[in-house]
Amino acid sequence: MENRVEMLRKERGLSQEDFAKAIRVSRQTVSSIENGKYNPSLDLAFAIAEFFDATIEEIFIYKGGR
Repeated sequence: MENRVEMLRKERGLSQEDFAKAIRVSRQTVSSIENGKYNPSLDLAFAIAEFFDATIEEIFIYKGGR
């Protein structure tokens, strides 16, 4: 799954550390999400979407098949 987390975070001038604190996860978690190594839980995906005032679908792009 691709995502726009890094782009949105940088648009707001936030470091990974600051963003991580805002959504209550570790900086390593933010890094892993941005690099596509970790797909967040549904709760975390909603928290990220709420932080950016966007929908989950606007941030996380599913590119797989069934």
